[in-house]
Amino acid sequence: MSSESSALPVTGRCYCGKTSFRAEAGPASVAYCHCSDCRRVTGAPVAAFAAFENTAVTFSPDEGRAVSITAGVTRTFCETCGSPLSGRYDYLPDTIFIAVGLLDQADAFPPELHAHASNRLVWLHIDDELERHAKSARSRLNR
Repeated sequence: MSSESSALPVTGRCYCGKTSFRAEAGPASVAYCHCSDCRRVTGAPVAAFAAFENTAVTFSPDEGRAVSITAGVTRTFCETCGSPLSGRYDYLPDTIFIAVGLLDQADAFPPELHAHASNRLVWLHIDDELERHAKSARSRLNR
């Protein structure tokens, strides 16, 4: 991925602007996710997340409210506007996922793959040549 991108640092914010973040290194990978959890948390027919090394990202004033609905998954949300800020997965240690739509430089980080493609909404057709993983792309994302 473009971790050496000229778009560094990577910055972003929630909808209301109360919470902002900064990453000193670009994402290790960027992926679409078609699972129902990611669709529900983003409210979109497909989600796109950038995977950053945990230590590269800082939030201001903090990372918001932590919620864990699914075992092994913790997501954070802005306490004021409710924007999803981050996702952490026990099976992808030392990695934090941030929705591409929150990034100020979103154009610089296009998705590289589709995860949970078997859960794609039947009416959604993304015409690209990206690799598609029927289930989790954890083996690819753990590289």
